[in-house]
Amino acid sequence: MIDTHCHLDYLDDPASARGELGLSALVCIGASPEHARNAVTLAEQYPDVYATVGLHPTDTDEDTPATRAEIEALATHPRVVGIGESGLDDYWDDTKRAAQIRAFEWQLDLARRVGKPLVIHTRDKQDQQSAHRGVMDVLRAWPDVPVILHCFSGHGGLLRFGLERGEHTVFGFAGNTTYKTARDIHEAAAMLPLERVLLETDAPFLAPVPKRGKPNRPGYVRHTLEFIAALRGLDAAALEAATDENARRVYGLTDVPPAP
Repeated sequence: MIDTHCHLDYLDDPASARGELGLSALVCIGASPEHARNAVTLAEQYPDVYATVGLHPTDTDEDTPATRAEIEALATHPRVVGIGESGLDDYWDDTKRAAQIRAFEWQLDLARRVGKPLVIHTRDKQDQQSAHRGVMDVLRAWPDVPVILHCFSGHGGLLRFGLERGEHTVFGFAGNTTYKTARDIHEAAAMLPLERVLLETDAPFLAPVPKRGKPNRPGYVRHTLEFIAALRGLDAAALEAATDENARRVYGLTDVPPAP
């Protein structure tokens, strides 16, 4: 099974986290210059680890010419399979929207130039929608760039928008999908075309039930798999095969074998 989004270098023991619960591959997200370097190093060290490189929307203070040059150089590395995570985050009171949009558009352009998907982070304060609406506004100018809506929130407008973008948009479901109160996420996970679904952990964050409240680990993606399989009335092995195939297609993981 493939964990399509984790922060492996945040874990105390990244080496032991690989391969837990039968993982065949994982994508380590490098969403700052430091973490981009770490992700590439891990991907060079371990054949089952792949990397993305980018700048998180809450780290736009680091959006300098030097940062852009470093990330653009890393973006062509053969073990780098995506750009980001980028996007918009309005959760914090000190949101710097103009800076976030500049960084977001730069990474969309970079993704287009290197031919790799952009991983998108979208976060709002509770009962607000500014970041979700902003992501849609930005993406309208980039209809041909493949994107992954990481840790999809179930937002109805972004769901419809992503479906209208066609094959260029896929939806990542993380451990919070398993939470009882996440009804919008449940509905999205149940109804999306199967070829648009990816599974992820966002480890060490958002541990799924029954591990909620503990540090998340890549192998816990299986709990999310089993939850979504039950929502959709599918055998877990069938969902694993389908979502792994999606991950291979979206990220170009041609050397990762199919699920048995």
